[in-house]
This record gives sequence, structure tokens and C-alpha cells, in this order.
Amino acid sequence: MSIESAAVVGAVIVVEGQVLAARRTRPADLAGYWEFPGGKVEVGEDPRVALVREIREELAATVIVADEITGDDGPWIISEKYVLRLFLATVVSGSLVPGPDHDEIRWLDGASLEAVDWLPSDRAALGAVRGALRSI
Repeated sequence: MSIESAAVVGAVIVVEGQVLAARRTRPADLAGYWEFPGGKVEVGEDPRVALVREIREELAATVIVADEITGDDGPWIISEKYVLRLFLATVVSGSLVPGPDHDEIRWLDGASLEAVDWLPSDRAALGAVRGALRSI
């Protein structure tokens, strides 16, 4: 499986030591779960470009994408078809307003990351995200 052609990208947006989490509204089987906002990489699209596009579409903000956060075994498995790739990101314009895919956003520090019900792949990445927070 090619990571680029089967990737979902997520933004680990950090402000003052807190990470942005977004609660999904759709599809129905994912509604109510929290995630690092982002979305699917289109075939042939660079994952960083996809993440900028997805954050603009989902949260009405523009981000600069920085380092990738990886687990011990690389990206996190979502399904047989997709893997999750996370990138640190900084908002450079816009307001981080939930769009049609999310109904709430929340800022969480490293100690409170487990306070929300994450999608399984995002939950699996929390250790790596916490490590990235310590190094910022």
C-alpha cells in the first residue's frame, strides 16, 4: 500500500501548549468522535498540500505545515485502505470555525488529551503527539 495514495492527514495545531481537537458530525459511524482535523489525500496530491486544503475547507483557516509526527512503526493504521499521517501545523490566517464535518472544537493540553473520545487511529497517536508537545 502506498502511503501517499492511501493517506488521511491530520493537523496537530498547537497554540500555547494546547492541541486542537475537532468533534466529527459525519459520516454517521464517526459522528461524536474526536480527531485531529484533516482529511483524505487525493491521488497524486502532496500530503502537506492536502492538509492545507482540508483545514481551509473544514475550519476556515490557513495553516503552515511543519514536521511530521510519526509513531514507532510510522503512520497509524485506520483501515486496510488508509493510514493516518499527522503533521504539526500553525494557523497563519482564519478563525478555526467548525464547518459541516465538525460541530465542536476544543483545546487540550498534554495532560488532558484523553478527556475526549478520539477516533481509534487518533487515540493511538496520542503518545507521539504528547512527545511532540514536550519538544516544542
